[in-house]
Amino acid sequence: MARNTATNRPGKTPGRKPASPPAVPRLIAFNKPFKVLTQFTDADNRATLKDFIDVPGVYPAGRLDRDSEGLLLLTNDGGLQARITDPKHKLAKTYWVQVDGEPGERQLEQLRAGPTLKDGPTRPADIEVIAEPALWLRNPPVRYRKSVPTTWLAITIREGRNRQVRRMTAAVGLPTLRLVRVAIGDWELGALQPGEWREL
Repeated sequence: MARNTATNRPGKTPGRKPASPPAVPRLIAFNKPFKVLTQFTDADNRATLKDFIDVPGVYPAGRLDRDSEGLLLLTNDGGLQARITDPKHKLAKTYWVQVDGEPGERQLEQLRAGPTLKDGPTRPADIEVIAEPALWLRNPPVRYRKSVPTTWLAITIREGRNRQVRRMTAAVGLPTLRLVRVAIGDWELGALQPGEWREL
């Protein structure tokens, strides 16, 4: 009588299906448009990531406010997601920020030192006044006041509190009008237009 040897081979367990191969790690850079939520579902039927990204199994590594624009990273790799979002890694995040008014040197130094917010002092930040960047038009556009000039700043922080950059500029008397994230660590927004994404 022939013996069934299939279930007796080394490494095989009778009655068990072979394990699924691990998912291929993926990292996606997305240019999040204005008024899009950093999630895939919304009970109020607002615009979400699902309207732009049809890649199963990826999730945002961090957040970007609905009224902010620019670079958002998505991945299916839990370890990478943790490295990007965990404050202990102090991953630098750079924003181009349009503020209401012209900052004085004292205000810039306050931002560089890290202003104190309601949840405590912020870490020191890199602050630079820059020329108006060549960005896409925002829809709807920023509301300007003819009597008050605006200024663009490049702000790099190494923590990620809720609406932190907006709260920092407001704390020194420079309300944020527009905020675009252009880099997270070594990953940059590059030439991506709003709603576009690329594999990294």
